[in-house]
Amino acid sequence: MGRKVHPYGFRLGIIRDWKSRWYAPKKEYTKLLMEDLRLRRYLIGKMAKAGISDITIERFPPNQLHVVVHTARPGVVIGRKGAAVKEIREGVEKLTGKKVKLDIEEIVKPDLVSALVAENIAQQIERRIPHNRAMKKAVQTTMSKGALGIKIECAGRLNGSEMKRRDKQMDGRIPRSTLRADIDFARAEAHTTYGSIGVKVWIYKGEILPNMQPEEVTRPTRTQQPTPRDRRGGGRSGDRRGGFRRDGDRGPRPEGAESAE
Repeated sequence: MGRKVHPYGFRLGIIRDWKSRWYAPKKEYTKLLMEDLRLRRYLIGKMAKAGISDITIERFPPNQLHVVVHTARPGVVIGRKGAAVKEIREGVEKLTGKKVKLDIEEIVKPDLVSALVAENIAQQIERRIPHNRAMKKAVQTTMSKGALGIKIECAGRLNGSEMKRRDKQMDGRIPRSTLRADIDFARAEAHTTYGSIGVKVWIYKGEILPNMQPEEVTRPTRTQQPTPRDRRGGGRSGDRRGGFRRDGDRGPRPEGAESAE
């Protein structure tokens, strides 16, 4: 029986940090945890078209919040003269009852962020674009931007079929069991007239070594692998170009040598 482990939780505390950083006593922990969930739902709903990939929450005593939103379209979040971000900040303060500091960080390479790639594929499926075409285009674009590997998996009633099935495409390599591997994982859902289709995306960017920031990843070089013919050391057995000679020795017959018969 296979056991699936979330790529983010598997590396938590090793090369990944918590997305909510705060401490609370046992009596207040549940209340603050639910407040974080409501806050994330509120921000994602308010900035649905801004390409939100991650939201980080920090708490400081007595009643202060520091929220960092990672987005691919900071102009949509900020709005004209900061009107939109001001409205969002006031909404968060009203929701939580705390003083909020809201920062917006731009994503420089959105094609290397799994959340944005998965959301893009889900939107294409909702527009009735074949899932194979959307997956193939995403794989090509991500690999051209410098990724070392990508895996995309779609499951559900693909293309409106009567029975659900699972389809996947992969390029490069995804070392999911390597703790130092920088693997970005995300899930998204496409809501269609014939049901929901799930999309999963894994993107491998390199390795994070000790005393190294997540942005400074090492990219291993691809070595030339020997072909099956090179490993055999010639042609097939009994081939005229190489292989076994009549006397039983491997390799081509040297010039001037006569058969043992």
